[in-house]
Amino acid sequence: MGWFRAVRVATGGELGPRVASVRRTADGKSAGAAVVLGIDTVLTCAHVVNDALGRPMFETRTPGLDEVPVALRGPRKTDLYPARVVHWVAPRARDGGPVRGGGGEWLGDLAVLRVDAPPGVIPAPEPCAAMMPGQRVRAWHGSGQGATFADLEVAALDGPFGYLDGKATGMAVGPGYSGGPLWWEEDGAGAVVGLVAAAYLPQRDGCGTPLPFTPQQPIRRSWCIPWQRVEAELGPLGALDGLGFQPSDPDDPAYGMLVTAIENALPSKYTLGDTARQLAHACGVGPGSPVAPPAVEEFAAFLLTHPRALAAFTEILRNRDARAADRVLVAGQLSPTPLLLSPREHLRLHQLLRKVDRPVLARFPEAVREATKRVAVPRDGGSLDLVLDRLETLSGDGHSADGGPRVPVLLRVVEYVAALCPAPRQAELRLWSDGVAGRLGIPLAALRERRSDAQDWARMLRGGTRRVRVLAWITRAGRGRYRLRIWCDEGTGPRQVSADSSGSYSASEAARELLRVLETLAPAVADGGRPLVEVLVDRADLNLPVDEWAAQAPGEIVPGVLGVEFPLVVHCPELLRRHERFLPDWRERWRQLDSGDTLVVSDPAQDPHQIYYELMGRLDTVRVSVDVPAGPRDAIVQVCLAVGIPVVVWDRGADASASEASVPEASASDASTSRASTASSPMTSAPVSPSSHVVRHMAEVATRELPDGVRVYRANARGSRAPEFPGRPVLAWADADRAVPRLHLTEPQENA
Repeated sequence: MGWFRAVRVATGGELGPRVASVRRTADGKSAGAAVVLGIDTVLTCAHVVNDALGRPMFETRTPGLDEVPVALRGPRKTDLYPARVVHWVAPRARDGGPVRGGGGEWLGDLAVLRVDAPPGVIPAPEPCAAMMPGQRVRAWHGSGQGATFADLEVAALDGPFGYLDGKATGMAVGPGYSGGPLWWEEDGAGAVVGLVAAAYLPQRDGCGTPLPFTPQQPIRRSWCIPWQRVEAELGPLGALDGLGFQPSDPDDPAYGMLVTAIENALPSKYTLGDTARQLAHACGVGPGSPVAPPAVEEFAAFLLTHPRALAAFTEILRNRDARAADRVLVAGQLSPTPLLLSPREHLRLHQLLRKVDRPVLARFPEAVREATKRVAVPRDGGSLDLVLDRLETLSGDGHSADGGPRVPVLLRVVEYVAALCPAPRQAELRLWSDGVAGRLGIPLAALRERRSDAQDWARMLRGGTRRVRVLAWITRAGRGRYRLRIWCDEGTGPRQVSADSSGSYSASEAARELLRVLETLAPAVADGGRPLVEVLVDRADLNLPVDEWAAQAPGEIVPGVLGVEFPLVVHCPELLRRHERFLPDWRERWRQLDSGDTLVVSDPAQDPHQIYYELMGRLDTVRVSVDVPAGPRDAIVQVCLAVGIPVVVWDRGADASASEASVPEASASDASTSRASTASSPMTSAPVSPSSHVVRHMAEVATRELPDGVRVYRANARGSRAPEFPGRPVLAWADADRAVPRLHLTEPQENA
């Protein structure tokens, strides 16, 4: 252990892990335990988080922005800190479906929580090792009380499950132990080898009373999540990358420059030692000596070991010697280890974001998209903390004309979030940005320019309203039967309103269910506009005539046709997610929705591959109208949606069988099914004598007004003006500013 000492010893000075307690939000009692995973994160079971939030034990939806209290025991007292989910691996049955009833055994069930605690409160993570049969381990209750330890032995390993047997004396594993570390110690050294998951409790009768004991009952048996399974579940998510203090690389190109910069900035042993002690305190580690300084080489190595040490050092150095701070920052850019923010700045940002109103935070992905333009950042399914972590690693924008430091992407995003906030929160976030920019040596004029961009964007948003929408995920469940799951989004993100997706509906029954939900929203629409119905479908069902489904039942006065009463669009997340490399193009095209070009495809002999090439050369195209017969049409539509065209219009046609037939798959890489193009350029930026009445009519409607324009067309097509409106329009609409739920596209799960 060097001069900068990571705190690993548990309270009381005995070797062992620091056990955190996850508390219930309702009564403050312990829901379970957690193990320290990183310098500001803890790991527990997902069902512990569900219990803490008062949700069903095996709820699969991510908690999103919901916070849980985490208690950490210090030398003298226990303190509570708010925590949010960074990585969420929902509980799942062995077959991948939801866990039902008692569950018995299940997979997944892991949650990584980011704890908003000051530096030094959370110790460095403990060593971890693979679980092996025969290991003697110890577990603690989530309350963290020392007397609650339970001594266990790993009786067997069965794939992803470990089985534990407890001693006949002492504590038994029971409620409140879930999520806690299993500590294995041998020859004076120890490691975490797994997490407690569940215990086999005595059988009970129908009233919940324990049945009399019999020798056939298992005694003190429980099961756990071995560490090797934790690695398998969390490793692909990047949740285990860079845990603790990683050894510095002696070949790191930044090392030599940092040694020189430190020697120049801190020439005396007194200033070196004093600064090192300040740095250790800022990073939450212990100083090696109250008098003697570290070697300059060790100081530099620590800056390349602790991810926030270099930022903390420049925070200390900036007021003393600005030029020396600039040299340290330049050297740090040569290494992948240092992060943008110091521990103090990082904690302060999360504290400020916790005070931001939920409707504003719901627009965080939108702010990220606008602030980062074509930079790929996680959005769908990514937690707020995960997106912030990724933003810290991105470089600044390219608008530094004088060669000075550029404004980091994270600061740009914070400015865009601040522009959406009311005055008090806006001022706090901007003061934070000013402080970080000052430490980085960024001219305030450069930051003010980004702030002006954010204000212009916010003013543009205030000029319009966010439409209330209902999202319906519809999948086939046999001939003429469908499964249905429904979400509502009043502007703060989708919230599920359907309880079960296992049942099936006829078209009329599904329409009635959707109308029931829509009727609860219609009175709440402030501007009098109709809610948008967004039908989420697989690519094989893009022509499913949901807009024609009628909810009329015997005795009802009006037919209740969905696409006549409400603007109804289709959206195929499957195509976007299978071709994620086009997500930046999709977001950029959506940003140009009001100014981008329209493309009309009117040659039935056109090779879909040629359309792909054409669209790759026309990134300002935001809308495509497909005016060809059903056969080639469906392949063309899929290519357009896959490469990120946000708006596609076509005529389903008069052939009723087309609506129920499976759409043939189209792939931009499947040359065996494509036909050579005989036309020089069948695609134009304006319609060229299109044959479809739908395409001709919709060409006169502004792109943003298409959902309402299609609704009016459908109404006319079913009324007395039907001869004038012979088409069956379909509108694919993929709004890059509005989130859709993460769907299990191949095997639906309840409450996914």
